[in-house]
Amino acid sequence: MRSVLIVLLSLQLLLGVDITLESNEENQTIVMDVKRSVFFGQRLFQGKFKENKQLLHNPDYLLNTGDEVSIKLWGAYTYEAKLTVDKEGNIFIPRVGLVYLLGVSNRNVISKIKQALKRTFNKNVSVYASLNNYQPISIFVTGGVNTPGLYQGLSSDSVLQLLDKAGGIINAEGSYRNITILRANRVIKYIDLYSFLLDGQLALFQFKNGDVIKVGFMKDIIEITGEVNHPYVFELNQKRVLVQEITRHITPKANATHFIITRWQNGLEKVEKYPLIESREVYINSGEKINFISDHYRDNIMVNIMGEHGGLKTVTVPKGTSLKSVIAQIISTPISDESGVQLFRKSIAKRQKQLIQANLKDLEARVLTTGSSTTEEAKIRKEESALVLDFIKRASTIKPKGQVVINSESNLSLVMLEEGDVIYIPKKTQIVVVEGEVSLPNAQTFVAQYSIEDYIKSCGGYSPRANMKKVLLVKKNGKVLTYDASGWWADSAPNIEAGDSILVLGKIDSKNIQITSSVTQILYQVAVGAAVVLRAF
Repeated sequence: MRSVLIVLLSLQLLLGVDITLESNEENQTIVMDVKRSVFFGQRLFQGKFKENKQLLHNPDYLLNTGDEVSIKLWGAYTYEAKLTVDKEGNIFIPRVGLVYLLGVSNRNVISKIKQALKRTFNKNVSVYASLNNYQPISIFVTGGVNTPGLYQGLSSDSVLQLLDKAGGIINAEGSYRNITILRANRVIKYIDLYSFLLDGQLALFQFKNGDVIKVGFMKDIIEITGEVNHPYVFELNQKRVLVQEITRHITPKANATHFIITRWQNGLEKVEKYPLIESREVYINSGEKINFISDHYRDNIMVNIMGEHGGLKTVTVPKGTSLKSVIAQIISTPISDESGVQLFRKSIAKRQKQLIQANLKDLEARVLTTGSSTTEEAKIRKEESALVLDFIKRASTIKPKGQVVINSESNLSLVMLEEGDVIYIPKKTQIVVVEGEVSLPNAQTFVAQYSIEDYIKSCGGYSPRANMKKVLLVKKNGKVLTYDASGWWADSAPNIEAGDSILVLGKIDSKNIQITSSVTQILYQVAVGAAVVLRAF
């Protein structure tokens, strides 16, 4: 078993592990990834609804105290005024008296006033009346909004205006489909804003003073990508739906022929592919992903081009296309650093992750099986084991980037690209970054005459925890060179170029040689892959 692990560790070094250090908690990493996604409807409250008053005519609106009515009488009796419905529900018209309008619908206001006029005038008096201003109200807004609180408005305001006053719905948390209006602690209306987002339908609703708008929190979501017009994270109003229901809302593009659903069963990822015609038979569950694809491209692959360049971010090329031919087509800008081109590959990242996990499991086994000859030694071992296990937990969150180091001597016409490859073009820079066990880690401007020691002195020198035998120089193309600063041969340190990084690893405080070597190896992998130094204990 030890021989196998040694071989794996050797392969890990040869493959040039490149790692991204993520959050200490796996769940936090997942949440952060979701928050970076684009949610359907998240731009809704950029329309500044709160800055406008809604005075649209609603024939079904029931008059309330505080509403203002414009009245004009002409003929045998002339009168014009703006009257407010008092707390008893009346307005007062001279020579006519009280007219009770509380609870009268907007469409019946004129007929109600005409009935009151007949008590004094038999005929020859014409009436015009309209609701001039709606009742001022105070509404509570709570739940998944950015600023819950009590807000002023009018009884005619739409739910969008009041939600906007509360800062809008919290992106990636608040629900657009689970909104309720409560009156006297009872739910009187359910609102699904997807009806407005998708079809422009927003029913008028008459608020009353003291009503509560409660925005629920997202529970069921799916992520939609690929050949669709709305590639968003989409909120469901139930645990599972037919794919056909989804296609009614997101509208697959004309060239889409299939869809791929990514499911998770017992913690394992499972991918299923279906023709688009089967959308009426296949269900998708909350938390799953669906990617619409065009099978017309089955002989092609998609390659992402990131960084500083002037062309497309995603290109489709025939299978068998070389890295050299794609690089030749990239449009450079004046600040593109063509000498530092980097390649990242998913298959390499997956293999690197497996090797890292094997290394961590071996370290865990060594910690748990190390014996002690005395009580005092057992106490020391117990404390050390807790520290090492915590280190293993943090290191297990590492996610390799899958970088393939591009050597200048290689024939890039023989390097064939794979689906999902990322070609990264860095910017030209005159910065050298120094990290790890130095007094003041920072970034410095490049000086042609400076050595590694000069840059470290500019950071205040090595810290007491520094492992001077393990100083790494990460070149801008991802290649890693090691440097031992502890001996007389320190003057033979590799040359530094603009864009390089200097990483000083830390010492391992352990008397167990096997544990020390394993942790040192893992620290090396983290530093090489993530260009950061992870402190061990």
